Amino acid sequence: MSPNPLRDPRDRRLPRIAGPCTVVMFGVTGDLARKKLIPAIYDLANRGLLPPGFGLVGFARRDWGDGTFAALLKKAAKAGARTEWSETVWKQLAAGIKFVPGQFDDDDAWEELAKTLTKLDERQGTGGNHAFYLSIPPGLFPTVVSKIDEHGLAKPGKGWRRVVIEKPFGHDLESAKELNHLIGNVFEAESVFRIDHYLGKETVQNILALRFANQMFEPVWNGNYVDHVQITMAEDIGIGSRAGYYDGIGAARDVIQNHLLQLLALVAMEEPVAFDAASLRVEKQKVLRSVRLPEDLDHHTARAQYVEGWAGGQPVVGYHDEDGTDPKSLTETFAALRLDIETRRWAGVPFYLRTGKRLGRRVTEVAVVFKKAPHLPFENIDVTELGHNALVMRIQPDEGVTMRFGAKVPGTTMEIRDVNMDFVYGGSFVESSPEAYERLILDVLLGDPPLFPQHREVELSWQILDPVIEHWSRKRSIDTYPAGTWGPQSAIDMLARDGRVWRRP
Repeated sequence: MSPNPLRDPRDRRLPRIAGPCTVVMFGVTGDLARKKLIPAIYDLANRGLLPPGFGLVGFARRDWGDGTFAALLKKAAKAGARTEWSETVWKQLAAGIKFVPGQFDDDDAWEELAKTLTKLDERQGTGGNHAFYLSIPPGLFPTVVSKIDEHGLAKPGKGWRRVVIEKPFGHDLESAKELNHLIGNVFEAESVFRIDHYLGKETVQNILALRFANQMFEPVWNGNYVDHVQITMAEDIGIGSRAGYYDGIGAARDVIQNHLLQLLALVAMEEPVAFDAASLRVEKQKVLRSVRLPEDLDHHTARAQYVEGWAGGQPVVGYHDEDGTDPKSLTETFAALRLDIETRRWAGVPFYLRTGKRLGRRVTEVAVVFKKAPHLPFENIDVTELGHNALVMRIQPDEGVTMRFGAKVPGTTMEIRDVNMDFVYGGSFVESSPEAYERLILDVLLGDPPLFPQHREVELSWQILDPVIEHWSRKRSIDTYPAGTWGPQSAIDMLARDGRVWRRP
């Protein structure tokens, strides 16, 4: 499609709107589709970012017709929509909603899917542009991708073909390589969108804008001034209904391999030559190649499971008492480790990563903790409550930035105490940040080169994590921590050995 000659690309007043297309959703009956994907598609339509020529096809093992399917989607969209409900918008969406029943290995169902897409191209004017969203367990990827290929649905004709894959991208390095090889044989690299919703484009841009659009931060963004970096992703909920997926996977594979290592790469990377996907990937890969694990994994990693405790003022059960978990399971619900980056900028600066379920509160943040001033011309008693300066970037739930620094307490004596200066996106901008999946789905439909990890970044991340998981697998026991706390004693000891403490988010 040729660009609009009347549109100036420098004009920021008009948003970019997706062209005619169809989204084929596998796993449309699952929690992710119902709670996140369908509401996100409705919100995009309500914001005017989807075209009139839009189709949505569900593929699942249910005996539904188009009408039943559309009614279920309407219920999900109403329950999860971020924007106001509009019956007019929904009717426009519903005109392009279709459902294809069948097993993933049923060739007849795939033939029906191909016919349905052809009909939508004709009736909705979707132009042969098809995005396949794989909201399914990783074990089903090979079957679905091979069937897409076998039935010719991946071959671009008059339109484009794209595939969206939800993390986890494999369960170790070997499985990630197999998955990358499988998908690479069917789709072009730029047509593969590996979705990590914690790294929605807005979050990526927030971190990079803070670093590279401001002269005040970059000069001190190195080992001369930074003491250490803490990256935390904490959840206050348990595993809920995810035992079937989570047990055997664990916190490290679920979060550290993708979310936290990507955040580490964004914080530690050098300035890219341009703010585009290719340049960002080059710099992120350099960081991941430079990451080194500590020699003593016993002392510089920690893993644990939550046991019964309190969350939100209510008593909650431990991991082994959750529905569907193995009573003898050693799967970790908390994981922490120290990593070092062997570059000139970060030599001697440890990066501490931690994630866990049933912790004190839900928060994802990056804290850059600075060294103390080399000389303090004050009495020791004046600075007893003065800690390290810190710059904290909050990813969720309240996107923003906090700066911690020392200030004099009002009064007749010289007393210096830590204070915080807060910036919250919601308080400074009239427009609220869109939900992560709105950004991600729109990126796919626009064909924006993904800022999310491509196959090389995925493999580099597994190279970092695999030795840690292998080390843990040789242990016959696992630490515990009460629900509602901030993790096990072993994680506290891990930082104490380095003379540091975890910050309380």
